[in-house]
Formats: sequence, structure tokens, C-alpha cells
Amino acid sequence: MRQNSSDAERKLWSLLRGRRMQGNKFVRQLGIGPYIADFVCREAALIIEADGGQHAESAKDQTRTAYLNAEGYSVLRFWNQEILLYPEAVWEAIASVLALNPSPDLRFAPATLSPQGRGVSGARAASTKKRSFRPFRQDQTNE
Repeated sequence: MRQNSSDAERKLWSLLRGRRMQGNKFVRQLGIGPYIADFVCREAALIIEADGGQHAESAKDQTRTAYLNAEGYSVLRFWNQEILLYPEAVWEAIASVLALNPSPDLRFAPATLSPQGRGVSGARAASTKKRSFRPFRQDQTNE
């Protein structure tokens, strides 16, 4: 699949590869259950998808996102045209999510599991305590 990447996927990979995004490591074309995610930052439990026109109003994408959320990953989607025409804005949106400040107008689906309730499935999503979405800070938890 890497050899058949779209122009938008190649552009997005050029922004993400080599820890260029705030030192976060991204991989591409990672299999998660029955799905292959375009770009994944395991440390932040964040998936970034580059979507073409076939993804507009797609029920399959909603099912896919729900599955990935349940596995502990947050999902951030961009249209291919956004990536190609506005790479700086895409960069800023990803940086905002990684800084745990996602904009409410983004096509962002946070993980459905809290850090405390991630269980076995969620443990696969992130290898560190840093998460792409935290409903509350860890220093605010009840002990």
C-alpha cells in the first residue's frame, strides 16, 4: 500500500516522518484489528487519516472510527485537498491535538477509554502515559 500512496498521503508523511512533529514518532500503514491506519503515533495513541472523496458521509468510516476509538486510539481526519493546499494548517491542527488541545471544529474522534480504563486493548494503543486525549489530568485523579 505504501507504493500506491496518494499525493496527499505522501505530503502528510513528509510532515510526520523522522519525528518532525514535536519529536513524536509516526508510522504509516499500521494494521489495527481488521483495519489499516494511514498514520499512527503509538506514544500519543493518535491515528491520522487522509481521506479522499469516497469517504464523504461514509458509514464504514464511522464504524472504523468507533472500532479504533474502542481500541484506545483517537482519530484525526483530513481531506486530501486540505493536506495538499493547506499543509501549515494541517500541521497546526495535529500539533494542537498532540498538545492535548484539539479544536472542537476538527474532524477529531477522541478515544472512548480513559487512561485508567484502557484495559488490555487500550494498552496496545499507547506505549507511554502520554495520550492524544485525556478527559482529565492524572494529577486530578482520586486515589
